[in-house]
Amino acid sequence: MNATERTPADLLGSALAADPGRPLVTFYDDATGERVELSVATFANWVAKTANLLQGDLAAGPGDRVALLLPAHWQTAVWLLACASVGAVADVCGDPAAADVVVSGPDTLDAARACSGERVALALRPLGGRFPQPPEGFVDYAVEVPGQGDRFAPFAPVDPEQPGLIVAGAEYTAAEVVERARADAPDLDLTGPGSRLLSGLPYDTWEGLSAGLYAPLAAGGSVVLCRHLDRLGEESLAKRIETERVTATAR
Repeated sequence: MNATERTPADLLGSALAADPGRPLVTFYDDATGERVELSVATFANWVAKTANLLQGDLAAGPGDRVALLLPAHWQTAVWLLACASVGAVADVCGDPAAADVVVSGPDTLDAARACSGERVALALRPLGGRFPQPPEGFVDYAVEVPGQGDRFAPFAPVDPEQPGLIVAGAEYTAAEVVERARADAPDLDLTGPGSRLLSGLPYDTWEGLSAGLYAPLAAGGSVVLCRHLDRLGEESLAKRIETERVTATAR
């Protein structure tokens, strides 16, 4: 445990310094057959680019609310850490009308239009693909993020004691996210580096966010994040657990 790790962004920074080449997030979508594996370095690069987009182009800063209308997905994990990097509050499945910025998947665009601030749309297509036709009134994430800088520095320091996450009606400071993730790790059988947790939980609860991102990050492990896991038979699941060297599951 490092006393300087007070925010989720700090945890990512420590992971990057320790072993940038190891896997951090492996994502499966069992409705499409997609598989994406992101090393710590690759994930951190996506986070930096997204944080630059959020801070620079979308003018979000500490305390601003970012409604994330997104499923459990590797790009959602990126946005969660980008919000932490900027100091913005990630409001998972939050009310777009109460948000400064809304980030929407393809299935929630109509609801997202209630946001009077900046709107970002994610196609959630394989390989981070863009929309064939950009949704009216939205910035297409896949178009805008590649040109962003590979390094990020916040305009203002991020205060760990300020709100950082809202999920299922509960609000947590950035420091509380880190503390809770560390506390959850043993119960999820995350024992440190090399631990690999397969999670099929949605991201709309603390339990899903912890298993699907925060606890593996806090423990120095990695996550195999599975969307539509219910479409996978037990035999195929057992094969995935073996192939991906999974050490624990949450589903």
